[in-house]
Amino acid sequence: MLGEFEYCVIAACQQLGEAAYGAAIAARIEQTTGRNCSAGALYLTLDRLESKGLIRTHLGEPTQERGGRAKRMVIVTAEGIKSAAEFYKAITKISKGIRWEVSTHANCNLVADQAI
Repeated sequence: MLGEFEYCVIAACQQLGEAAYGAAIAARIEQTTGRNCSAGALYLTLDRLESKGLIRTHLGEPTQERGGRAKRMVIVTAEGIKSAAEFYKAITKISKGIRWEVSTHANCNLVADQAI
């Protein structure tokens, strides 16, 4: 099963479509989750996802705004879509009926109550 960050990367790539490359992926993850997405963590994850066959990457055309360097473009493979769908389905299924709320109890910071 995918990890949380791997899922976020694949989901961001899928949302971005043909515009999926490092900086855009990181920005989408940061905008969506509110968490920092370091370049190191992102590219390590892209390499891992590619080695698993869940994404493919290729170099795009060189761009002026990048000083003539090409962007590493990302495409989610059919296997990547399948893995992301399985992760989403599992998280949705295991979360069904759970209501997450912050508790005011002295000994608990977070309580997960089953919804009534």
